[in-house]
Amino acid sequence: MNSMSDLFHEGVPDDFIMRVFAIMCKARHHIFQVLTKRAERMLAWTGEHFRFSVSSTNGKALWPSHVWLGVSIENQDYTRRIQYLQQTPAHVRFLSIEPMLGPISFDSSMVEGIHWVIVGGESGPAARPMKSEWVRDVRAKCEESRIPFFFKQWGTYDCAGGRVGKIAAGRLLDGKIWDQTPLSIPPISIGSLI
Repeated sequence: MNSMSDLFHEGVPDDFIMRVFAIMCKARHHIFQVLTKRAERMLAWTGEHFRFSVSSTNGKALWPSHVWLGVSIENQDYTRRIQYLQQTPAHVRFLSIEPMLGPISFDSSMVEGIHWVIVGGESGPAARPMKSEWVRDVRAKCEESRIPFFFKQWGTYDCAGGRVGKIAAGRLLDGKIWDQTPLSIPPISIGSLI
C-alpha cells in the first residue's frame, strides 16, 4: 500500500493499480482510503474495471464497499476534481481539503454524492496560514448538507494566524474537536488518515 503518494499518478502502471485493488478487495477487514489529485484518471480507471450495482453486469467487478475514494482540493481552483469523483462507483466518496490554501465555496451540486469532508492546514517550514473563516465556511456547508466533517489540524499556524507549530496549533475549531466520519467506525488516529 502507499502513503503520501498518488495511486493514480501517471507514472503508476495500470497493472500495478489492478494488483493494489486485488489486495484491497481481499482485505475486507480494513477500510482503505484512496486519495488522488488525478481525478480524471481515477474515474477512467474505476469505470473500466468496476460497476456500481449488482444489477449491472458487463463483466466488471462490483465496487468493494470498504474502499473509499477521495480527491485532494487545496482551494477553489481545484474543485473541478469533485465532478470526476462523483461519477466513480465508490460507496464512500470524500474530499480532502488539505492543505487548505484558500477559500472554497461549494454549491449544492458540488457536494451531491460526497460522504465525508476532511480539512487541515499546511505544516512544515514553508507552510502558509489557513484562515479560520475558510474552515468555518466548509464546516457550515457540511452541516447544511449533512456531510460528516473531520478537522484534522491547523497546521503550522494557529486559528489566529500565529506561527506556533503544528503541535501547539492543535486541532480545536471553535473549542471542539471535529472527528465525524461517514460510518460508525472506531476513532481514527491522525497518523492513519490518508
